[in-house]
Order: sequence, then structure tokens, then C-alpha cells
Amino acid sequence: MWTQFDGHPWLAAVLAALLAAAVAMALHTGARAVLRRIVRRENAVIFSCMLERTQRAAGFAWPLLAMQVAWAASPDALQGIGTVRHLNGLLLIAALTAFTMGAIGGLADGLIERNPADAEDNLHARRIQTQTRVLSRSAMVLVAIAGVSMALMTFPGARQLGASLLASAGVLGIIAGLAARPVFSNLIAGLQLALAQPIRLDDVLIVKGEWGRVEEITGTYVVLRIWDERRLIVPLQWFIENPFENWTRNASEILGTVFLHVDYTTPVEALRAEARRIVEAAPEWDRRVFAVQVTDATERTMQVRILVSARNAGKAFDLRCRVREDLLAFLARAYPQCLPQVRSPVPEPVTG
Repeated sequence: MWTQFDGHPWLAAVLAALLAAAVAMALHTGARAVLRRIVRRENAVIFSCMLERTQRAAGFAWPLLAMQVAWAASPDALQGIGTVRHLNGLLLIAALTAFTMGAIGGLADGLIERNPADAEDNLHARRIQTQTRVLSRSAMVLVAIAGVSMALMTFPGARQLGASLLASAGVLGIIAGLAARPVFSNLIAGLQLALAQPIRLDDVLIVKGEWGRVEEITGTYVVLRIWDERRLIVPLQWFIENPFENWTRNASEILGTVFLHVDYTTPVEALRAEARRIVEAAPEWDRRVFAVQVTDATERTMQVRILVSARNAGKAFDLRCRVREDLLAFLARAYPQCLPQVRSPVPEPVTG
């Protein structure tokens, strides 16, 4: 084959590489069209997402692989062929790394799409989404590190540097370990969060006195959407090392309390009947728990606790506000003398 191009050895190599790339592109296009048709017919959401996410990377990977075979078959006597092979190999490693990361991302997208979290009872869907997002991002980080490592190992100088570092690992090893500790601790924390799941997407948390919902879980931090639209950014490792409140760990149902401080002359039965009427008319109440009790008494007032239940924390907050407002209006209207009062001792009459 090569004797026909004795005067132009590089021309033969380039033509062979281009022909191999064209054949690979044609095979890639045909195979992808067949796979799309099969996926569309079977309604396979996961494979559809994987095909979508790997389309561009696969379009580079297959031609580069074919060209690498063509360069390997070229004569070693060609000037600069080693550099071309090395460069093509680096591009192939990058394309395969991107292809693998895209496949992982497509798998995650498909699982999330198959488990939508827009339903009211979305505990299972949020569990699947949290595990999928955290594990997929952790896997993509590992794939990226492996790809960079493979690319560096293709350089002889990098291999010699690695051997030198291993030979004199003492202080440099300690420094590298300390520098990489935050990265790997967050990576391990992400795996722990994905497997044990102390938190999930859309969970209601109390972190450092702030009430918020888990909006995003990345490979290094968690984003909490605070009730007033602020965002609290918390490192993953913090959730492993510190206690926090999770109001939706097993279910979203929650109890809410309303405390009233009223005068001792307040008729508790009338207050209880009015509270029941208010709660039964409230759309936020889930009809699980209702109670009115006197829970404390001070030297000036008695404390009445109204206990109610709701489907989630947001409805519980609205229900508590509704009960508090309506009961205060009821007392001001029907029993104004029962609102908290400051009594002064009655002076004794002066006798002559």
C-alpha cells in the first residue's frame, strides 16, 4: 500500500486516517439512528437521555479511535508520527472521558425524569433524585480525575516526575494530603449523604437557626432556599459532623403549636369550641391532630396551647397563623376582659 506513495509518505497516512474517520462517522451515524428508533419505539427514557448526553462526545470519540488505528498502522519512519500519535491519543482520552461522563449524566437525567418530584407525596421520588444526583456527580468527578491521570501518564516526563515524588514522598506527600483533604472529605461526605440520606432534595431543614428547603446538592455543598428567598450555602462535610433538624425525614406531615397567654377568667371550654370550629374550617388542617390544653400558669396569666397538624411545614405555618389571628379576634370580640391584664392591688379603705 505504502509503495504507491513513496514520494509522499505523509499523504498516504493522512488519507488513510481521513478514510478511517469517515467510515467511523458513517457507522456512528447509522448506529445512532437505529438506537434512536429502538429507544423511541420502546419508550426507554433512560437510554434516550444517555443518547442525548453522549451524542457530541461519541461524534468525536469514534473518528479519533479510527484515526488512532490508522496512525498506529503508519510507518514508524515518518517524521513526527510519534507526536501525531500522542496528540491523537490525548484527544481520544478526552473524548472517551467526556463520553463516559455524558453517559453517567444521561443515566441520572433518565432516572430523575422517571421519578418526578412534583407530586404531593414525593418522598420516594426525592430519595431517588438525591441519590442519583449525588452519586452521578461523584462518579463524574472520579471519571474526570481518571481521564486527567491517564492523559498525564502518556508524558514520559510526568511518569518520571511521579516516580521521583514517590521516591521522596515524605514532606510532599503530607502537603499533598493536607491540600487534598477538603476535596476528598467532601467527596466521601457526598457518598455518605447519598447512601444514608440524612437529607434529600426539597427536605425542610433547620440549619444554624435558619428554616429552609434543600434546593440543590452538589459535589461539595448544599444550597438551602431560606423562607425569605435567601440562599444558605453549607459544605457537605458539615452535615456529617454537626446535628441539624430535618422536618421531612420520613414524611412531610408535621404538628404545629399556637400558644396564647390569657387571663385566668377565660372560659377554656368556649375557647376550645371556637378553636375547633376555626381548625375544621381551615383547608390547611389534615384532620389528624387537634387539642387545646392549659399547659402553664404564671402569677399573671395562664398559657393555652392549641396543637394542630398539617400535611407539610408550609401549611402548618399558615394554619398556626390562621388559628392565632382568629382566636385573638374571638377573645377581643366575645371576652375582652379575658385578654392579659396587669392587676394592681386594691387599696384598703381608710377608716376614721
